Amino acid sequence: MVRLPLINVGVIIVLLLAGQSLMAAVQEKPDQAFRVKLAKLIKKSSGSFEDRFEAEVWLLEQALRIAKVAPHIPEDERLAILRLVHREAKNFALDPLLVLALINVESNFDQFAISSAGARGLMQVMPFWKKEIGTPDDSLFDMQTNIRYGCAILSLYLEKEKQNTTQALARYNGSKGQDWYPMRVYKHMRKTWHP
Repeated sequence: MVRLPLINVGVIIVLLLAGQSLMAAVQEKPDQAFRVKLAKLIKKSSGSFEDRFEAEVWLLEQALRIAKVAPHIPEDERLAILRLVHREAKNFALDPLLVLALINVESNFDQFAISSAGARGLMQVMPFWKKEIGTPDDSLFDMQTNIRYGCAILSLYLEKEKQNTTQALARYNGSKGQDWYPMRVYKHMRKTWHP
């Protein structure tokens, strides 16, 4: 009979956490030019839907999709997230479905998610961004603040990467030069948000 060695559960947990922290991305801190552009973008705001019918159709369709991937999110919260995503994505010239796919990958719509690297909220924004583009009192667990920050950051990464979405997503995740993260976002876009 072959005897298998006993494995210490604590060692397994440490190894799993170490593996996760290696994959946990850390967003890069902005340079001064990036910081100035970001501050200007954060201040602007507008409506997003052309008409009420368009809003109702889009909100209903996407709320059903969120319900499938994140059934733990109450309906009123789903609608609040969708309104904020649509508005902020449009404010920053982003595809709202790309933002939804990013949120799906980053937090699975958990408003209070915290990564092993310390990123927070729906779009997993690193706390240093509060100092760069907001105020120390901003809460990254506040849906509006988190989505606005995340959309502004992604928008400027797209500009920095000359509208190359793959490179901008990798930069957003802190995995610049790699494509594993953008491929995860694209997979969610294809399977969930653009079926």
